[in-house]
Parts: sequence; structure tokens; C-alpha cells
Amino acid sequence: MTAMLHPAPACQPVASTRWRYADEAVLARDTEVAVEWPVNIRYGPLPYAVMMATPLDLEDFVTGFSLTEGVIERQDDIRGIRIVPEAEATTVEVTLAPARLRAHLGRRRSLAGRTSCGACGVEDAAQLPRAATARAMPVAIDAASVAAGVAALRGWQPLHARTRSVHGAAWCDLTGRILLAREDVGRHNALDKLAGAVLRARLAAADGFVVVTSRASYEMVEKTAILGAPALVSVSAPTSLAVTRARASGLTLVSVARDEGCEVFAGRLRG
Repeated sequence: MTAMLHPAPACQPVASTRWRYADEAVLARDTEVAVEWPVNIRYGPLPYAVMMATPLDLEDFVTGFSLTEGVIERQDDIRGIRIVPEAEATTVEVTLAPARLRAHLGRRRSLAGRTSCGACGVEDAAQLPRAATARAMPVAIDAASVAAGVAALRGWQPLHARTRSVHGAAWCDLTGRILLAREDVGRHNALDKLAGAVLRARLAAADGFVVVTSRASYEMVEKTAILGAPALVSVSAPTSLAVTRARASGLTLVSVARDEGCEVFAGRLRG
């Protein structure tokens, strides 16, 4: 008889040895670490990508991933999601609306997933993710709202509290109140999960902004713009291409956002 397979956990205990340098104390312990797990994404009959992700909120993940990859344009383009646990991976089968499946099959893209790379499988620079439309002017967000969102984010990261090794992404309303947050070992994955959660909740992304615990790379900027949020706030610094893309797309980009202040690289804040 075949054993029933269960979904992979989000974290697991691992034996470790903790050293204290000052007094040379050594402590054997079990430490909870975040799970990094292969997630096979299939559209219709065909495999599309193997992403290394935390096996948590996978319906949100594949929905947001499908949006930021350009496979879908709206939530209704997905007719169903089926999660299939396997011995050494999890397969997620996505059923697309017939027109979207035909459009998808007409595209040519292969993707080898990584937790740290958002351009794997791209064969030409023109294929890099890019928002379809640009805003005429960046939306000004209140500085107090940015501060509120950043201050609240840690309280929405239960997996990080246990493992200290995952990224978080949150969607705040324009007052800085967090309404949704998602976590993953990969910063791109965390943002894709958040995008999927916003879509599946049928919220208007333009009515809030995104806060992430990672640096602001160009992929994070583009994913935020594709979602339709007017601003991205990152705890760490941006890259040069992230700044260029944010300014080109009309996205407000706020980085190095800490308790004591932040830096604005594109758009502006209201005092």
C-alpha cells in the first residue's frame, strides 16, 4: 500500500551547536530552520517552472507568480489550482481559462527556479519582466504611513520569528495599516505570494502600497508595478536598475526604511 503524502512543513527542527565566544560555552540544540522546497508549476498539461520556495500559501504563490510572469492578467484567468504533494517536491497544477491557455502555449519561456534570481531562463534582455503601462506621475504616500507599515511588518512575520531566515512582503492601505502579509525564503516568492493574495482577495492594489524586508531590486519594482500598487517600500537599499525602472514606471520607491527614517529614490513622500 502506498503511504499517503502530506504537504511539506514551512519549517523544521535541525540539530545544531551554539557557541558563545565570550566564555567558550557550547550548547547542543535543535534550531528551527525555514524549509526550502521544490515547487513544480504546471499550466495545463505542460510543466513551466520549478521554484525553490517555502511550501506555504502556495495558492497565493502560483496566482501571483502567474500574474508577474505574464501568464495571466486577472484572477479570473485561473479556473482552478490543484496542489499535489510528492515525496521530494510539490506539484501545483494550474487550470487556465481556454483563451489564456492558448496565449500561454504561444509563448516560449523556460525557467529554472532559484530563491535569489528573478531572471533565470530569460533568453533576451527584452524578455525581462516589465509593467505594461506607466503612471503619468508617481503617487505621493504619507511619510507617517510608510513609518507605520514598516513598524508593523515584523508582527506579521510569524515564520521569521521562528527561523530568522525568511523574507516578508506586506500590502498596506494608504494609512500604513497592514491588511495582508506573506513570507518565503525567497524575496521574489514572498512578493509573488502577496500579489496572489491581493488578487484572490479581489482587493484594489492601487488603494495601498507594498512593504518588503529585502533590498529593492528591479524585479521587486516590476512585480509591484505589475500588481498595480503605486509604491514600494523596502527595508534595504535599492539597486541602480530598480531606481531606473521605478522612475520610468511612475512607481514611488522608498528604501532604507527604518524606524528613524527612510530614503526616497523615485516619486515623493508627503510630510
